[in-house]
Order: sequence, then C-alpha cells, then structure tokens
Amino acid sequence: MSSSEKWSDLATRVGSGLAMVFVGALCIWMGGLTFHLLVAVICGLMVWELVGMLRPNVASQQLLLGLLTGVVLLSSAYIPASIGMLVLAVPVLVGLGLVPQQRALYAVFAVLIILSGISLMLIRDTMGVGWMLWLAFVVVITDVVGYFAGRAFGGPKFWPAISPKKTWSGTAAGWVGAAIVGFAFSLNTGSGLSLVWISIAVSMASQMGDIIESALKRKMGIKDSSNLIPGHGGLMDRFDGMLGASVFLLLVVQVIGFPAGLG
Repeated sequence: MSSSEKWSDLATRVGSGLAMVFVGALCIWMGGLTFHLLVAVICGLMVWELVGMLRPNVASQQLLLGLLTGVVLLSSAYIPASIGMLVLAVPVLVGLGLVPQQRALYAVFAVLIILSGISLMLIRDTMGVGWMLWLAFVVVITDVVGYFAGRAFGGPKFWPAISPKKTWSGTAAGWVGAAIVGFAFSLNTGSGLSLVWISIAVSMASQMGDIIESALKRKMGIKDSSNLIPGHGGLMDRFDGMLGASVFLLLVVQVIGFPAGLG
C-alpha cells in the first residue's frame, strides 16, 4: 500500500470524528436527560445495525428492535432498578424470536450493547463528568494513537485472521496513550498511580471490543456495520471500543469499588 493510499480516508475520518467528539463532549457536560438520550439513541442504532448484519433486508425488524432498545434504555434511567432490569431484557427476548438463525450472536451483542448503555449512564450519573471524560479519553486515545501508529510503523499483525489491519505497533501505542491519560487524570484525583494501570486495562478491554466486532463482521462477510458515519462506517464500528471498555468498567466498579478518589 502506497503512502497516499494509507492516508486517503484521513480527512473524512477527522471531520466525522471531530463532529462526534463535539456532540459527545457537549452531552457529557450537560448530563441528565441530554446524556441519557444520546446513549439511548446510540445503543438503539447499534442494535439496528446488529439486526441488519445478522438478518439483512428485514427493515421492519431492524427498526422495531432498534427503537425498542433505545426506549427501554432511556426509561430504565427513570424507573425503579428492579423493574428496569426486567424491562431491559425485553429487546433481547423479542430479538431471539425475530432473528432465529443467529440467536446466540444477537443475544451476546444485544446484551453487550445494553450493558454498555447502563454503564455509561451510571458512570455519568453517579461518578460525574470527570470520570465520564476519563473513560471517553482512554477509549478515544487508544483508537486514535493506535490508528496513527499502526499506519505509520506497520509491522506484525495483531490478529490477522480477524482484523487484518491491526498491528502490534498500533495496539501497544494504544496502551501507552491510555497510560498517559491515566497519569494525567491521577494528578487531579485521589486514585493515585493505580489509575495508570486501570487505564491500560480499560484500553485493552476497548481493543477487545474492537476485535469482537471485527470477528462478527468477518463472520457475516461485511466490511462495515453500516454507512451512517462518513469515513468510519457504522456506529458499531466507531463505538465497539466503548462497548468493551464500559462493560469492563461496570464489572471493575462492582469488584474493586473504583474510583478510589470519588470522595
């Protein structure tokens, strides 16, 4: 691949990326209903993409399951937790009947998407804007630094059978970027340098989310989850890292009581 081919999509990716960063940062800052709506829309659209990959050309089922996911996620933030957990199972159970040939794949990814939405809302609502920004920075820096390092340095592939473009240089660079983010945030919180290692772990979880989504696309024989975002493909292509990172952090919070400096 020539140098010009390597960077041919850079302008489009940067433009779309900046627009997403602006909208995301604004909604994170505002919090409350605004952020809940953003999360519900993103998760609903990801389920819409998921159904489109698993059962193409059935637009009515895509729309139904996407809307259902968004509505139940949004409503779960405003009803008692015991009822909310039951409501959140509805899109998964309905989808099992509408995607009969790929039930296991649908169930796994639908649960991941819903758990990710719950995690993001909980982090913003209970931990505050600072920790939500930390998570977003770790995921974005992992992706951006990995992208540029992989394109610039190349080298051995990380997992060529599943994601042929990913390199070890890009993967390791993502860990370094996440460590720097963790160190920067540790200076202003009570978490200390342990946040560096947690940031690296979250970065790895983010990369695994990317790998899992790549495996799904390879299995279904498609390049992108959709064409919603110019230069990036679909929302699952862009937020697959956040899926892995947010679900991982949801588990970490339960196990070790992170963050230590929440006060």
